[in-house]
Amino acid sequence: MKTLKDLKDLKGKRILVRVDFNVPLKNGKIDDDNRIIQALPTINYLVGSGARVILFSHLGKIDYKKATPEELKAQKAKNNLKVVAERLSEIMKQPVVFSEVTTGKELDDKVAALQDAEVLLVQNTRYEKGEEKNDPDLSASWAKLGDVFVMDAFGSAHRAHASTYGIPELLKKDGKPVAIGFLVEKEVHALSRVVNVKNSDRPYLAILGGLKVSDKIKVIDLLLEKCDKIIIGGAMAYTFQRARGFTTGNSPVEESQLDYARECLAKAKDRIVLPLDAMASDAFSPEARTVNFPTVNENIPEGFEGLDIGPKTIKLFQAEIAKAKMVFWNGPMGVFEQKEFIKGTAAVCEAIASLKGVFSVIGGGDSASAAKKLGYFDKFSHVSTGGGASLEMIENNGHLPGIDIIGD
Repeated sequence: MKTLKDLKDLKGKRILVRVDFNVPLKNGKIDDDNRIIQALPTINYLVGSGARVILFSHLGKIDYKKATPEELKAQKAKNNLKVVAERLSEIMKQPVVFSEVTTGKELDDKVAALQDAEVLLVQNTRYEKGEEKNDPDLSASWAKLGDVFVMDAFGSAHRAHASTYGIPELLKKDGKPVAIGFLVEKEVHALSRVVNVKNSDRPYLAILGGLKVSDKIKVIDLLLEKCDKIIIGGAMAYTFQRARGFTTGNSPVEESQLDYARECLAKAKDRIVLPLDAMASDAFSPEARTVNFPTVNENIPEGFEGLDIGPKTIKLFQAEIAKAKMVFWNGPMGVFEQKEFIKGTAAVCEAIASLKGVFSVIGGGDSASAAKKLGYFDKFSHVSTGGGASLEMIENNGHLPGIDIIGD
């Protein structure tokens, strides 16, 4: 698999770069520009090489199946990439050409007019209905614009779309170079380590949280093969607690996954670590009654919902984390967005961040948001930019379509 530095003689070449500018927006403004910042090393390297850089990205979701024409128009207006082009221009301190259209003569003309070291951002790839279907005609219309393709959108690498898979597939057939960018190279290096585990990285601990067991079945199965222990917290822990015979009150439980949870516990024996207690509340509000229920001795009663791990569990999880030489974390321990229920996530985050000589990875998503909010973002060995992609890379034993297509 070629990396960016394997590409030679880039001056004057048209480089198609798939980036991940799927940034969160609030009232039409960028709420967090981290994904733009993460793409800068690749973009700046290409600009510094005198290349003509053409950027592709999606932003948000556009529902062609259910939305009315009016709703589609509103979704496109909401997810217009122009605000990203403006922010990228500010950060780079140079003009960024923006194409309001995704295909056609207007885009072709703007590409043709690009000079060396200039940057063009193409409108949201999901404006095209064929993007998510990897439409061959759409892929061909984009592939013809470039001499080289660089994949640097790790957060989209688990999708075989026209802009992530179709373009490099066609360029490879034409004998043109394709490579991964600096961001994807960093992601692959870090996540490959938690997939291909060395003895020197043991004990290897995975910490999983979040809402649904069903979203992480394949991840749990694979991690059980690779990890020494798995901590399960967050809302998904209540499905496992119900499977053990405890009542869980109003806590979210996936009834359809109870058999899987029982099988998992039987297979793992003591290698799955579950909460000992929970902070439960009778409502989502600061005025609500919050009670600590020790789930081993006392079930959570009806009318109460577990929203965070309790103090006994925090001590248990901290002790397990302290033994680890490698940690993979995906998913908060509770509703960390509310200050009343952030203690469990904060304790886990701090415990991992304080480890010395340990390789620690956050698998993107809410865990990355929590680490940033709590001030521990820079204390981890690697924080993935793609929550879904990082989990699928583990599920698929190190493989993702948008990265595999770059390889020989």
